[in-house]
Amino acid sequence: MNAAVYHGDRDIRVEHVGDPSIVKPTDAIVRITRAAICGSDLWFYRGVTKLEPGDRTGHEFIGVVEAIGKDVRTVRPGDHVISPFVMSDGTCEFCREGLQTSCVDGDFFGGKKSGGQGQFVLVEHADGTLVTMPDAIAHDVAKHNAAVALSDVMGTGHHGVVSALTKPGSTVVIVGDGAVGLCAVLSAAKEIRAERIIAVGHNPHRLEIARQFGATHTFDSHLDIGNEIVELTSGGALHVVEAVGNQESLDLAVHVARPGGTVSFVGVPHNVAVAPLTTVFYNNLSLRGALAPVRAYLPRLIESLEAGRIDPSPVFDLTLPLGQVAEGYAAMDERRAIKVLLEVS
Repeated sequence: MNAAVYHGDRDIRVEHVGDPSIVKPTDAIVRITRAAICGSDLWFYRGVTKLEPGDRTGHEFIGVVEAIGKDVRTVRPGDHVISPFVMSDGTCEFCREGLQTSCVDGDFFGGKKSGGQGQFVLVEHADGTLVTMPDAIAHDVAKHNAAVALSDVMGTGHHGVVSALTKPGSTVVIVGDGAVGLCAVLSAAKEIRAERIIAVGHNPHRLEIARQFGATHTFDSHLDIGNEIVELTSGGALHVVEAVGNQESLDLAVHVARPGGTVSFVGVPHNVAVAPLTTVFYNNLSLRGALAPVRAYLPRLIESLEAGRIDPSPVFDLTLPLGQVAEGYAAMDERRAIKVLLEVS
């Protein structure tokens, strides 16, 4: 099969690799139909984090079950499925609490394991990981493409809004205009039904998508943006989502939070050197969030996509075949694309 393989900083290649096979009775093999490049993939692409040459890439995908181990019960060959970006057994204490990203026997896709940017992928713990999608999504091209977002960025954005304790009719500030931040806007507007949704970014095209998703106010980042938002909200917002992972974005998120409020952070914090704990302390803020248990949210988000309540597809502003995955990485690295959708089969 063909799959994306890491060879070094800014060097991703599609190569012919061995087909995956069932190893454990709880495994499944999925033929990937659509995949995506995640903003977090850019960390190893840019050399901020390290993979080893030959490692597989990708963790966002949907597809069709090709084969299953003898103990798999919830999916069958031919089922169309969505996978969250982390495998989980579905039975440990954390999975039972809806915190599948802390599964004691879980693991990530890619690296030494099978990656999501290829023709096939080995999914461990198939029963605890994979979720079947209805025919209305599987056989509708637009919804089929949009479903890829549910494997990570839509669930992660939703997790940010939920972790910020956002309530219907409330005000929420979302810092970041990448795919996760935009999906957080969509969740706040359509899933939680917040009344005032303030989106912060620095790209006019992306902020326009935020308005399309339901943002009532958008701000282009500049030095005094925090004070402007505090003034707009008469002292700050009780609910704030940080969806970037940079020092500046976390500082801004804490700055615009009303005393007693909650800041959730779902951007991978590779570029955060110091958490602003002094402000958190004196303003009685709660700092929550982090790695999204997307598997817990998939049933709800699948239902919402099927019903037409959400459509995250505008975050995919560049579609490429798997063979051009290197161009997709470059486009996202150079900010020529928000998020790349990969057509696999």
